[in-house]
Amino acid sequence: MSRPQDLTFFHLLAMQGNLAATARELGITPPAVSKRLAALEQRLGVRLVNRTTRSLGLTPEGEIYFRHAGRILGDIESLEELVTSSRQAPKGLLRINASLGFGRRHIGPALSVFLDRYPEVEAQLILSDHPMDLAANGLDLVIRFGSLPDARFHARRIASNRRLLCASPLYLERHGTPQRLQELSQHNCIFLRQNDSIHGVWEFLEGQRTRSVKVRSNLSCNDGEVALNWALEGRGILLRAEWDIARYVRSGRLRLILEDTQAVPADVYAIYSEQHHLSAKVRHFIDFLVERFQRIDHLDSGEVS
Repeated sequence: MSRPQDLTFFHLLAMQGNLAATARELGITPPAVSKRLAALEQRLGVRLVNRTTRSLGLTPEGEIYFRHAGRILGDIESLEELVTSSRQAPKGLLRINASLGFGRRHIGPALSVFLDRYPEVEAQLILSDHPMDLAANGLDLVIRFGSLPDARFHARRIASNRRLLCASPLYLERHGTPQRLQELSQHNCIFLRQNDSIHGVWEFLEGQRTRSVKVRSNLSCNDGEVALNWALEGRGILLRAEWDIARYVRSGRLRLILEDTQAVPADVYAIYSEQHHLSAKVRHFIDFLVERFQRIDHLDSGEVS
């Protein structure tokens, strides 16, 4: 029977991906890690890892063991937090996944402030191009935009995300200002590719219906900061979150266009699995994000860090 310490060891090994990094985390030598792994595989009677000179790759059995280890460890941690819930103060490891640009600009700084407020919390922030699976990766939270996942998970909206069309005065002076949505096809539009969005298509609301507009673009990127810089340089029209462009609109470096149109919103949600919905660290962090994003920069307000 697997013991909690075996699950913790193997989950760490799989996350680190090599013996040396795992050894540093555990404060032991790489040969000791290898010996412990061999003992675990011998006891289970299956090979969990394929070893190479530089890294470790999980076998199919190892993948199964890793996924279930993350889930079981999360259950154990949640059980302990429920039993000691009278303490109220959050503690323990908080594992979060967010997108590259949003995580770097917003979630990273938020975590720094949160840990100052709750010093017993440890944080692990994983940034990725696509949202990671909660259960398979032993995560507490995934920060997502737009459509929600299936009913296995709970979700709470932490921020509205109004997206606006904008361009630099330089671009508009050279190419003119579009007056209707269909005129966007005559302009260069900087396309921000996120998650599974269809390349070259922007979606807008017209009453209760969604209208898809095909746009032409010679520049696309999966990082919002890069796309924003291209717009500031006069490279094209950009569809971007209000809080990312507000300061540039106020300063005149960007101008809003087609202000009467409404892009399909991509609100920000915190996604968490059911077993964590009473966890103090998860509950407090979500509350913290909701409070923080109420003060985020808007066109009619000054920027709040």
